[in-house]
Amino acid sequence: MDDPRPITLLIADDHPLILAGLAALVRLEPALALVGEARDGVTAVEQYLRLRPDVMLVDLNMSGGGGVEAIRKIRAVVPDARIVILTTYDGDEDVHRGLLAGASAYLLKQSGLDEVVLCVRQVAANRRYLAPGLAEKLAGRVDGNSLSPRELEILAHLSAGMSNKMIARAENIGVGTVKYHVNNILSKLNVSCRTEAACVAARRGLIHAY
Repeated sequence: MDDPRPITLLIADDHPLILAGLAALVRLEPALALVGEARDGVTAVEQYLRLRPDVMLVDLNMSGGGGVEAIRKIRAVVPDARIVILTTYDGDEDVHRGLLAGASAYLLKQSGLDEVVLCVRQVAANRRYLAPGLAEKLAGRVDGNSLSPRELEILAHLSAGMSNKMIARAENIGVGTVKYHVNNILSKLNVSCRTEAACVAARRGLIHAY
């Protein structure tokens, strides 16, 4: 027999209007019970550990550390925490980071309430969920071509339009070292120029703060 008790839910999002909208929608759904709201990563961790909801919805990028860091901290204390990332970012690296941190599901904010409820039900039942289309993106991710932390730093500068000399000054390294990293980045991303690298970085979510 199914458990008639509503699924308790904590929502974490640093955009007040989005948070209010999500909360209002959840309150209209009898299968869900909103028990808390958080507007930054630090509060999200504190609220989760205090309230112990069945499921938490968390944005990927927030102040106070962001969703990925919040997930890591929560799961360090509660290894079986059931957490859904609800975000606008759909790059394969974004999905990979979220799932690697321990999220049970990855959902996009353009999803309808029916899909949110379906996802929450799946996660509450200890199953995983990916928004349609994201599984294919994740399957196409080539781990062997992952950029190193230093290369990601260089890529962020490159995407901001900085020259090799500017990057060298910002990172306190030689121009030759910057060129070496840039060449590696172009090779790993399978692109021929800096502009293409910046476009790929934006599309795949390689330079989002997390």
